[in-house]
Amino acid sequence: MKDDNMPLAYCRRFSLHSLVLTGMLGAIGALLMVLEFPAPFVPPFVKFDLSELPVVLGGCMVGPGAGAFAAAVKVTLNFLFNGTTTMGVGELANLWGSLCYVVPAALFYGRRRTKRAAAQALLWGTLCASSLIVLGNFFVFFPAYARLLGLKMETVIGMGHAVNAAVTDLYTLMVYALLPFNLFKYGVTSLLAFVMYKRLRRFLRFSGEER
Repeated sequence: MKDDNMPLAYCRRFSLHSLVLTGMLGAIGALLMVLEFPAPFVPPFVKFDLSELPVVLGGCMVGPGAGAFAAAVKVTLNFLFNGTTTMGVGELANLWGSLCYVVPAALFYGRRRTKRAAAQALLWGTLCASSLIVLGNFFVFFPAYARLLGLKMETVIGMGHAVNAAVTDLYTLMVYALLPFNLFKYGVTSLLAFVMYKRLRRFLRFSGEER
């Protein structure tokens, strides 16, 4: 990765090539959403997948707007082809998580494009996503999920308690289940993105300054 002083150009650059690239990465993200796995300490409706990997790669290559576009493509395609079992709440929560991850990471990396800055950007994205997703789930998505599916919040909490004894209410569900899950999910994604980024740029022969 090589340093440069072009953050404004980086944020504005969104050519047709970039549009196609980020759309393609968003489509790959939609495919990866299908390959989901249960985690041992969260409710069964919370699954682990690597769908954020192509999204954050696109955001770092092109900019935060491109990353947000890739996230929207990912969620929209998944919704169109696989439908929803959560009345759309899960899809909105997934989009929220993607934006909370890719936008801070891409903005940070756009300021100074070095290998060290890349690691810091991905760490920042992981921390932002992990914390903001918890807030979104606590105040919006979990209450909406329970309301729209006709469930009592106690039922949702019970799902968490069944796999994690530390979960006794909505607050402990967030702190002892969702927060560590998010740190693990986005931490693994960030590690893979850090390893793959430069190789992917070379493979795609992406134009612009070398990172």
